[in-house]
Amino acid sequence: MSSTITISEPHLRQNIAAARRILGETDLLAVIKADAYGHGAALCAPLFARAGLPWLGVTDALEGAEVRKALQAAGFPEGPRILIMTAPPGDPDEANEAAELAVAHNLTPIVSAASQLAPLARAVAGTPHTLPIHVEIDSGMSRQGVPPGPVLRAFGEALLHYPKLHIDGVCTHLASAECTDAQQTLEQLQRFAMSSGDLSARADLMPAWRHLGNTSTLDNASPAAAEIIQHFALQTAQDGATPIVRCGLGLYGYSLPLEPDAPNEARLHSQLHPVLTWTTTVTAIEDVPAGARIGYSATYTARRPMRLALLPVGYADGLRRSLSSTNDEPGGWVMIGGHKAPVVGRISMNLTTVDVTHIDCGPGTPVTLLGPGATAEDHARLAHCLPYEILCGLRATYRVVLPDGAPTAGHAIA
Repeated sequence: MSSTITISEPHLRQNIAAARRILGETDLLAVIKADAYGHGAALCAPLFARAGLPWLGVTDALEGAEVRKALQAAGFPEGPRILIMTAPPGDPDEANEAAELAVAHNLTPIVSAASQLAPLARAVAGTPHTLPIHVEIDSGMSRQGVPPGPVLRAFGEALLHYPKLHIDGVCTHLASAECTDAQQTLEQLQRFAMSSGDLSARADLMPAWRHLGNTSTLDNASPAAAEIIQHFALQTAQDGATPIVRCGLGLYGYSLPLEPDAPNEARLHSQLHPVLTWTTTVTAIEDVPAGARIGYSATYTARRPMRLALLPVGYADGLRRSLSSTNDEPGGWVMIGGHKAPVVGRISMNLTTVDVTHIDCGPGTPVTLLGPGATAEDHARLAHCLPYEILCGLRATYRVVLPDGAPTAGHAIA
């Protein structure tokens, strides 16, 4: 169960620079929710702060409090600002606790319903400050957000009863940014602009920030999609607010594929460098004869004498069981000494067997589980899932940062 996740600050900075080249004057909100997509939010937050990003996005108030502590310990007592990206809990006790954490750790909650206002107002009531909130508008994803029209106007009226809550920002989420025709995205953008105007109609509700987007928003190079960021930024600035685009997966070195057979190339993907390397070492070596049955349910039978290496990681650590192999269906692989070592048989909870017949190695030899030659995209393709799922599922014993200026063996995604 011993494995290490190493975070490359040079690669993180290169990915930030690539995103900024596409955005121009519009800045980034770095999404570090779900423990920074498995990279470690407490490790990554100070790296984003050093890169000068003004905002970080977390899952909930508890994660936000831990990130704030990590930033303070790293010498960033005031910034970046931290946005709670999931609406407050529905349970009253949990909502009150989350509101108190938000006030205590200078977090900015997203609000998506009028019923969520009262716990936040109670938490800030005994302080000399107001609590900034961001209002999420459901522009067409039908997931989280205040619906446009009468419900949104009623929300604005309800907010007037809570003078210590201040609308600092308004946002929405794009459902189909990876689609090249961008029709749904354009429709969402129009609804968002109209709804933002409804809130901004009153001077006391004028939000300072507007934000939307994701990695696919930056990556999609179709003519219609490429205009979206420019149009959004221009319109937001004309309304007196500051535009910002959220980005998560791309900052860690990956992006989603655009829709199949898309005629347009991705803008961001080829510039990205995976930030995370996941490694372990060989536990033991075993030579088995032809005919040996390997792993649970004997799904793999050696057809020749083989040398096997035992690794101290399995599906409980994030190495997907769907990367297992049979004699008829090859599975995943790891990298040892620059060579692919195929998974043999079923991946167990905390152990995995790989074929090293062709590799010179022994107990203690370094193994790359995710990194150059075995990327999260490789794993996702074999496991029929998304890179998000691979990265968010990692459970390493140790996490370390390769600092800016240090040499790195990583590479850009081909």
